[in-house]
Formats: sequence, C-alpha cells, structure tokens
Amino acid sequence: MSISAVRMIQGVSAALYPIVVLKTRQQVASTQVSCFKMCFTIMKYEGFRGFYRGFGTSLMGTIPARSLYMGALEVTKSSVGTATVSLGYSDTSATAISNAAAGLSSAMAAQLVWTPIDVVSQRLMVQGYNDVNSSKNVNNVNFCRYRNGFDAFRKILYADGPKGLYRGFGISILTYAPSNAVWWASYSVAHKFIWSGIGCSLCKKDESGFRPESKAFVAVQGVSAAMASGVSALITMPLDTIKTRLQVLDREENGIRKPSSVPQTVRNLVQGGGLAACYRGLGPRWASMAMSATTMIMTYEFLKRLSTKTREPLTT
Repeated sequence: MSISAVRMIQGVSAALYPIVVLKTRQQVASTQVSCFKMCFTIMKYEGFRGFYRGFGTSLMGTIPARSLYMGALEVTKSSVGTATVSLGYSDTSATAISNAAAGLSSAMAAQLVWTPIDVVSQRLMVQGYNDVNSSKNVNNVNFCRYRNGFDAFRKILYADGPKGLYRGFGISILTYAPSNAVWWASYSVAHKFIWSGIGCSLCKKDESGFRPESKAFVAVQGVSAAMASGVSALITMPLDTIKTRLQVLDREENGIRKPSSVPQTVRNLVQGGGLAACYRGLGPRWASMAMSATTMIMTYEFLKRLSTKTREPLTT
C-alpha cells in the first residue's frame, strides 16, 4: 500500500472517528439520545478529546485490517468472477455475485485483526460517558478503568484471557460479512445503474472512443458508495447494535462480573426500547459508512489502476 494511500486512510479515520463515537454511545444507551444532545454532553463534560477516546488504538489496527481486507477482496473478486462467467452468468450478474463473495471473504479476513481493536477502542469510547450518565443512559457498562489502549488490552487479557479480546467475534462476522456482501453487491448494481442512466453525457470522446471524465467517474463512485452504504446500514444495523453491546456491556451475577450472552443482550435491548432500539445510531453509522466507503473505493480503484500501469510492458 502506497504512502499516499496510508495517509489518506489515516486522515479519513481521524475525520470519521467522532461519528463512530456517537454511534457507539447511542447503541449502548438504555434510552434514545439524539446526536445533538450526545454531542453537547460530550463537549460539556469531556471536551473535544471525548470524541477521540480510543482513537490511537483504532488507528493502530486500521492499516493491517484494511490491507487484509483489500488483499482478500481482490483475490476473491478475480477467482469468483472468472468462475461465474464460465458458468454462463451475464456480466451484470457475475459482477454482483463476485462482489458479494469478495465482500464476504474480505470482512472475515479483516475481523481477525479488527475484533480485538474494536473491543478495546469501544470500551475506551464509552468510558467517559459512563462517568457522566452512569445510571441514566448506560446499563452495566464494564466498570474497569482504563488509562489507555495498552492498559485496556492488558486488563482485558488478564481478566478474560484471549477470548476476552475476541468477545463478539462470531457476531462480528455475522455483522460485517453480510454487510460487506450487501454493500459490494449494491455498489456494483448502483454503479451500473447510474452509468446506464447518464449514458455518454458525462463522457468525452477521443481517438479510442468515449471515455468517462475523471471528475464524473469519481462522482459516480461517491454516489454509488453512499447508496450502497444506506442499503447495507439499514439491513445490518440490528446486528451491529447487538455486537457493540455484547463487546462493551457486562452483567453481574452474585457480585461477579460476567460477559453477557447474545440472547441476554437481545432480550435487554428489546426490553429497553423495542425494535427501534436496534436502530439507535443508524444516522451516524450511515454517514460513517458512506464517507469511509467512498474513500475506500476511490483508494481501491486508484491502486488497481496503478497496479495495471506498472504491469504494462514498456514499449520502445
């Protein structure tokens, strides 16, 4: 991965992190809290740094997780795309199937790195919130105090062993794998739909025929990514909420702290707010996914074009 791509990913992560903090805190809240009220509370009691709790830990895992993601994505798209075309599927169907399969495999690969990072960073995200609204908005948040990411990693490992760092790994796969499959399938369909709708109006003609304007190409990528993010966020939001609460919240039994199970997490969530509680944080998640996905797809397409150019034979 090039230095410019790494810097872009780091910059986008920094810009989007406050939105992720908002989403996470909304998901663990026992009652509905608006984004505006959540922002006001964070600024009032924690200051600007409250929006970046756990950011260092998250950033540390972003590059390796994204590298695994893109590597698995490219390998799967190539192999599945070739197989589906040979089976007689149309180009549109083959593209959607290969993109869905690639999204599935890449999410599973990335979670090997990302789940421990997610567990640590999310606990740091809600730590300040628990101080301010302990009994009002947060139920059974892990009350262990963490100084930083390394301290959290050490304490989680000491208390629960390696499985503590992979708490919610199964539900993470069930969340991100379908989410990525839906996203890539939706993206390919949206991309083709938009280009077929605008025809040659955003293309220019040269010796080789009609080619899309670079600005138009980027705009179509952005719109397609936002549309795909909306579909994916809406379908998989309940799973993401369950995953977050499973990784952050604990239960107390006979004075002993124990991790919550999936059935208990679902029961507490539904009892606290019904089906609507499963969609707390949908707005921030949609915004975060849309902006992150737009950057990711632009980086991905850029690296593909760069790789193609470097493989082209030199002519004399």
